[in-house]
Amino acid sequence: MIGLKKRKVSPAQRFQSLDLLATLVAVVDAQGQVLFANAALEDALGMSRRSITGTHFPDCFTEPHLLNNALAGARGNEFAALRYDARLKRLAHEVLPVHVVVAQTDVAGEVVVELLPQEQQARQEREERLIDQAQANKELIRNLAHEIKNPLGGIRGAAQLLQMDLESKDLIEYTQVIIHEADRLQSLVDRLLAPHRRPHVVGDVNIHEVCERVRSLILAEFPKGLRVVRDYDTSIPEFRGDREQLIQAVLNIAHNAAQALATRIAAGDAQIVFKTRVGRQVTFGKQRYRLALELHVIDNGPGVPDSIKDRIFFPLVSGRDGGSGLGLTLAQTFVQQHHGLIECDSVPGQTDFKLLIPLP
Repeated sequence: MIGLKKRKVSPAQRFQSLDLLATLVAVVDAQGQVLFANAALEDALGMSRRSITGTHFPDCFTEPHLLNNALAGARGNEFAALRYDARLKRLAHEVLPVHVVVAQTDVAGEVVVELLPQEQQARQEREERLIDQAQANKELIRNLAHEIKNPLGGIRGAAQLLQMDLESKDLIEYTQVIIHEADRLQSLVDRLLAPHRRPHVVGDVNIHEVCERVRSLILAEFPKGLRVVRDYDTSIPEFRGDREQLIQAVLNIAHNAAQALATRIAAGDAQIVFKTRVGRQVTFGKQRYRLALELHVIDNGPGVPDSIKDRIFFPLVSGRDGGSGLGLTLAQTFVQQHHGLIECDSVPGQTDFKLLIPLP
């Protein structure tokens, strides 16, 4: 029997799965010569894979000796993985601060160098906090609402019975205040429980129909002094979701924006922008998605107050007098039910709420 000759596999074939990663990855030999660079590293360096392959990778850093020392340690089997911070040089761009992870592969003489942009690392940590916070909020709201609901019904019922036995109009006014305030609290409790009670009605969703519905509602309430600008990517496909929940989520954000723009509306130069884009190879919620919807709701208002920036998705936290502090909490809940996330980036003059939802 004639033996089959084993086909040699190129580095590009062996490491092609690394192109699916959002982090920047290079596979180098023991001396630091690049054997493979993934697509994310190509984008970051502004160079093609062909141009990167064969170069001395430590020279891509402002302090090449750090990686040279790490590779020397790998050659001497001094560690399984090593981490340090560095600065990556890029063509026609500023240097990029990165967190470097150097690890040996199962092939002698090969080393994987993974670079995590420090901004991206901070973003991932922030997203994880948002997800954990939202889960804690959900449990807190559900438990608190149920604890309030039962005694509230008793208070209202007792006030009604008391009112039936009273003859004095002045005293009846007091019982009416009790009943009115009990009803107001009941309404608040119902709003807190709404996302957990209402069934998730799934259908085909066109995000621009959602935006147009919200746009018409906002302009009906604020007909003068406010422009609502469309900046749509019409190539975005439909996806499966709950259309009414998404309308409510976007409406809550846009309504908050419009209320924050009161001064600019009076001056006649208030603006809200609905901007849609497709994100590719996006990581959020501890998962990586090939495609994701990015819906930005951007206003030119005063920005989120610094005192509540880290707490805007907490229930009952509001930057406006008279606000319930539930709008953003409910919006985050509705978007998370679509396996998505809402982020906020705010400075005076521009506040950007970004909704991220996976696409098929």
